[in-house]
Order: sequence, then structure tokens, then C-alpha cells
Amino acid sequence: MDKGVYALILENSPCEVRIGALGAREFAPGRHVYVGSARGSGGLARADRHVRLALRRDRPPRWHIDYLLLSPHFTPAAVVTAATDRDCECDLARAVGGAYVPGFGCSDCACPSHLFHRSGDPVPEVLALFRSLDLDARITRIKNEGSEHRV
Repeated sequence: MDKGVYALILENSPCEVRIGALGAREFAPGRHVYVGSARGSGGLARADRHVRLALRRDRPPRWHIDYLLLSPHFTPAAVVTAATDRDCECDLARAVGGAYVPGFGCSDCACPSHLFHRSGDPVPEVLALFRSLDLDARITRIKNEGSEHRV
């Protein structure tokens, strides 16, 4: 199983979502980029797990990102992945930067956040950031057709 790093891109309407111990957070409409590590035993399949949870909504939340994936206000739009042996999740999060949700997805590091807001489509920017970190990115766009989603 390939290990690496990923960026999950979610589209959302304006909303408030309770994020576990972080409490209720307001989310501006647009898109959010969540940067995650896939260096554990499941490797890059972790990104697929996120998409499945958003589509099926069949498990209780465990991680910060799960609260968004279970919210009807958020839908997955794309996943950018790169196989790598480097521990570069925080480097990618710093590179994405910009408006962020404080404390989101970064309880195990010193980053201010791993969730960033964009008003427009962030995919070209995210692909360029992967390249700037010498990561060979692969993109999967997620088709959203009503309540039916396909990867």
C-alpha cells in the first residue's frame, strides 16, 4: 500500500458545524482544502476512506475531518494524492496557507490548522503546491450528481 500525503477538497454552503472538542465553527461558503497524512498502515487508502464516509455517512465521527464529511453542507469535490516516504504533511499545509479554521486537523503537530478556505476552485493551486514540494500528484475529481456520488 502506497504511503504519502493528500489534500481533500470539499465544497460547502454557509453553515455552522460542531467539530468534537473544537466546538461549533462557522464555515464560509466555497471550498475547503484539508491536508492529511497517509503514512499509516492504510496508506493513501485513507483518502478513499474519507470519500466513502462522505458518501455513505455510515460511521460516527472519529477525527475532525469526519464531522465535515458527515455534514449535509459539505460534499467532496476532489482528492489530490502523492505517494512519498517523506513526512511532508505540515510542509504542504504551510504551503496551502491562507484563511484557516484554527486547530483543525493538527492536534499532533504545531501547525495552526490543516483546513483552509478558498472561494474558488483550489485544484490548480493545490496541484502547483504539490509540484513545488517535488511531489508527483494524482488528482481524482468526484462527480456529484444529486445524492449520488461517483469517484
